[in-house]
Amino acid sequence: MTESGSQPAYRITDLQEAERPRERLAALGPQALSNAELIAILLRVGVPGENAVQVGQRLLHKFGGIGGLHRAPFTELCKQHGIADAKAAQIKAAIELGRRLTLESPDERPAINSPGDAAALVQYEMQALEQEHLRVLLLDRRNRVLEVAEVYRGSVNSSQVRVGEVFKEAIRKNASGIIVVHNHPSGDPTPSPDDVAVTRAIVQAGKLLDVDVLDHLVIGQGRWVSLKERGLGFG
Repeated sequence: MTESGSQPAYRITDLQEAERPRERLAALGPQALSNAELIAILLRVGVPGENAVQVGQRLLHKFGGIGGLHRAPFTELCKQHGIADAKAAQIKAAIELGRRLTLESPDERPAINSPGDAAALVQYEMQALEQEHLRVLLLDRRNRVLEVAEVYRGSVNSSQVRVGEVFKEAIRKNASGIIVVHNHPSGDPTPSPDDVAVTRAIVQAGKLLDVDVLDHLVIGQGRWVSLKERGLGFG
């Protein structure tokens, strides 16, 4: 028997038709929906006392937005009320598809015309990393991205980073220029003295190898810093 105090789970169909995320997406396009509404489409059903949109809002608040959901361990997401393995997997899969979209088609390689362009390409993923990663954007003569190569994982400091490794893939791919990017897991993108020292060494090596080092970006949580714009290591 059903307990007298229990409530049925809310479904999207319980909403007024004009408020249903799927119908709104069909009529207005996905860009018109809030993050909570997009998550609701993945969940399909809410829990007693919350419809799917409200569950989406709760998850966004709990984890601090889409970026927080991206960073959250799978097991932690599964622990949330109304989110079991299947729904957690759907959310993680959707976020990962969004990340991969930026690098999917070689015929639509993004062109980097500013530090902001480079940051936009990698920030979504790199701000969620729990360790420091150093990556290199390999660019052709028109500043289009040939590849994003991971060079190093761990503390980015002048005693551990091998400058030769930074240029290894650039030479193999015959890249004309590179942009170095690494993240600060603390969320604060302020360059450290080691960041400046590494940048200076990379810039000097690039001159010897005839590969332009266009910038070095530090990625934080929702923020980034261009060392070139700040005149650090590029003097």
